[in-house]
Amino acid sequence: MSKGDRMSGWVAMLLVVGLASTPAWAQQRGARGSQGPIEVGVMTTAEEEVPYTITLPGRAIAYQQTAIRPQVGGEILEVTYDPGQPVKAGDVLFRIDPETLEAALAAAEASVAGAEASLTEAENTVTRYRRLEGSGVSAVDRAAAEVALKQAEAALKAAQAARDTAQLSLDRTRILSPIDGMADVADVSVGDLVTANQSEALTTITQLDPIYVDVSQSSASILRNRSRFDSGELIRNREVQAHMTLETGDEYQGAGRIVSPGILVSPTTGTVPIRLQFDNPDRMILPGQFLRVQMTLGSTRAVLVPQRATKRGSDGTLTAYVVRDGKAQQITLSEQGSYRNSWIVTQGVSPGEALVLDGLDNLRAGAEVKTVPVRIDEQGVVREVKAASQDNSTVSN
Repeated sequence: MSKGDRMSGWVAMLLVVGLASTPAWAQQRGARGSQGPIEVGVMTTAEEEVPYTITLPGRAIAYQQTAIRPQVGGEILEVTYDPGQPVKAGDVLFRIDPETLEAALAAAEASVAGAEASLTEAENTVTRYRRLEGSGVSAVDRAAAEVALKQAEAALKAAQAARDTAQLSLDRTRILSPIDGMADVADVSVGDLVTANQSEALTTITQLDPIYVDVSQSSASILRNRSRFDSGELIRNREVQAHMTLETGDEYQGAGRIVSPGILVSPTTGTVPIRLQFDNPDRMILPGQFLRVQMTLGSTRAVLVPQRATKRGSDGTLTAYVVRDGKAQQITLSEQGSYRNSWIVTQGVSPGEALVLDGLDNLRAGAEVKTVPVRIDEQGVVREVKAASQDNSTVSN
């Protein structure tokens, strides 16, 4: 066999292998592309009720966060909590040396006892003077005794107030958590001296469940949405539904709600701040974390056009092909966002049209075509409708 014969044999073998590895539907489409109508995969468009969702960047904010500072001075005797562990409101976090304040309380209690004795004496004097008035006790003496009684009563109240203050100061040597939350690492150690109301915090308690997420939406977008609701183009939901996407791209399990819709526009960014609240039982979301929030404001009636069936021009024009009277016709679409890998199309295509989904590579406007019904499965693979019910064969990926 000559060298040329051997080469021809190899070429024939490669052609056979290539055809054998190509899906039958694609082989027929390629074979007939130059001889007659081009075979294209089409799906029938339909109008659906599509949720109108906006995606906004956001940042997590602690639901409650408090810095713990001493209200009395003294030496730290004990740090009673474990950093990073949850604490309850009323749990003891620090203990301050109470000896000085215990002595002050004892002195205040002694003052109260003395004031009570003086009051008793003044009351007895007034009672005796009232009985003896006119027979050895003048009205002036009685009036003076009554004034002394009032002074004794006032002295007792002052002593009691001083005692209560001393008791309050002693109680504050036990520094308690005011909220439920997670305790940060202590910034002081046993033996450190602290002063009342010092600027440096001893630690911080942060409540993580629930948690706030702050997002911002442009005021222009808010006005456009309001206009669409007023015109009836959008149907408003009774409640705004909010979902969150983590930094990893995973969807957070749990819905949020708006707690502050925002009433001021930032003069620098032109945006309106919105605060949402999410449950955070597993403490997966931490303050300062960046997130994306999807807010479903309402719904609209529109045609969903798969994104793979469209092409975006350099000028931003969105186009697709439909089959009309056996020929491919290019159409221009008006979209308002996307939903599940499809464009939400409001103009350019009508329900019931044959939208070209596959076979777009060499398709030109006005070309004669032969349609093959196809669909997109859950994995995004285009499959022929007839084959799907029989052998589930793939048309195109």
